[in-house]
Amino acid sequence: MQAAEARRAVVAALSVASSLGLAADDAIVLQDSNKLALRLLPCDVLARVAPVAEQVAAFEVEVARRLAGAGCPVAALDPRVEPRVHERDGFVITLWTYYEPATPPREVPPEGYAGALERLHAGMRGLDVPAPRFTDRVEQALRLVADRDRTPALADADRALLGDTLRDLGRAVGERGGAGQLLHGEPHPGNVLATERGPLFIDFETCCRGPVEFDLAHAPEQVAEHYPGVDRGLLRECRALVLAIATTWRWDRDDQLPDGRRLGAEWLARLRDDLRGGLAGPD
Repeated sequence: MQAAEARRAVVAALSVASSLGLAADDAIVLQDSNKLALRLLPCDVLARVAPVAEQVAAFEVEVARRLAGAGCPVAALDPRVEPRVHERDGFVITLWTYYEPATPPREVPPEGYAGALERLHAGMRGLDVPAPRFTDRVEQALRLVADRDRTPALADADRALLGDTLRDLGRAVGERGGAGQLLHGEPHPGNVLATERGPLFIDFETCCRGPVEFDLAHAPEQVAEHYPGVDRGLLRECRALVLAIATTWRWDRDDQLPDGRRLGAEWLARLRDDLRGGLAGPD
């Protein structure tokens, strides 16, 4: 968020928490992108704050609530308040349990990552919620590639590479992956908390339907070695497709990821090399 908008978002989150009887005098920014993740103190609540126009918070709250109720490894909503979306000053605010990071800080080991993702997928198979297919994300990326006003710095050769890759692999994964199931959508390491309780998944606004290999393509490569029944050929296609989608977002003129343009250039070169020498995807 822009600085002025972020300040308003912090005030809105503190105001909502205080109105619900939580002691919220200060906020620590944990993540700042298209939304804010804030640790509110001293009540120790995690607040997620997004502009109203960009939110799918109600969907995220419902999915997380049901997955937590089914015992899945997910971050839970704060139990002290009603599990719902709050609106204040043009923002939507949701309140979650804050989990202390594991000590000492450590990465989630591949076998633990795979086990948690397998349990998450099992729980998601039991949810009957409307969700887009992964192909909707491919189509969004294709529209961005085709829009020169939104991606003015993308060279013609790179634009063609991304467009062809998105179309070809989107079709191939769709045909090979079948109907699929409900997925997290982006279970990359940034959406996995390493806690003393084990790995917990966060950020369910990206849920979609597709093959489990699409989710595995977001995880470190070693994770798939511990996940049962993986279609290796499909996984290679999904990794390249995920890389093409992520690369496309980095060329959006409105992209807010820090150092995003440098990453976009690196990923383009990587995608080109992968397509020459055999399909792969990002760690």
